Amino acid sequence: MSLSSVQSTVSTLKSCQTDIGACMDMISDVALGIVEAQGMDNSSALKKLEDMILECSRLDREINCFVESVDEMTAQVRQEPPEAMVHLRDSVKGRFTELMSGVSDTDLQRHSKVVAFKDSVRKYAMQAGQTADENEGEELDEDIAVTQSQTNFICPLTQVEMVNPMKNKICNHYYDQGAVLEMIKVKHKNKKTFRCPKVGCDNTDVQQSDLELDLVMKRMIQNHKRQSKKT
Repeated sequence: MSLSSVQSTVSTLKSCQTDIGACMDMISDVALGIVEAQGMDNSSALKKLEDMILECSRLDREINCFVESVDEMTAQVRQEPPEAMVHLRDSVKGRFTELMSGVSDTDLQRHSKVVAFKDSVRKYAMQAGQTADENEGEELDEDIAVTQSQTNFICPLTQVEMVNPMKNKICNHYYDQGAVLEMIKVKHKNKKTFRCPKVGCDNTDVQQSDLELDLVMKRMIQNHKRQSKKT
């Protein structure tokens, strides 16, 4: 096993992670469609979708563990004689097994897209008048109230209606995905920070890690478009 082939494999796996993330977003979108059409009554279908997104979480975690094991073992083998390369495969496999043994179901549940899946389903059910858990009613009421008070479908960067709205977890403002990611990329390339473009916002350093795709808002925009075409 050569270092170049190892790095090629890692690069391919990282590309797969992008596809896994997109798949998890699609699963969440299908779940919201079920809630919109049937409320929370079709719990069996929602449970299957939850199982699917958890399996994606496991795949994502496996890739992270593999990449970590490769990084650790290749860094180690570079400090050893050339013949140590012969044992790189076994070293990576052993470290990967060790890392995966520490992954629990709780870890999979904490994946950001799994959390977003559950949160989106709860919020959308509440918005549709379907309360899944009466004990959480007060908390959900507050969440929906905040969302509704911020319902502005126009991206402050493009000045047109958003297609894939991303929420800033720091200041709670929204931007279209393509526009905000490109702006952050350009700013960082020029060694500058990206300030939230929302008027009056004091968030002066927006990071990509601060942003998350808001599927509830996306569906609200889609419904708004459908309603606008009818009128």
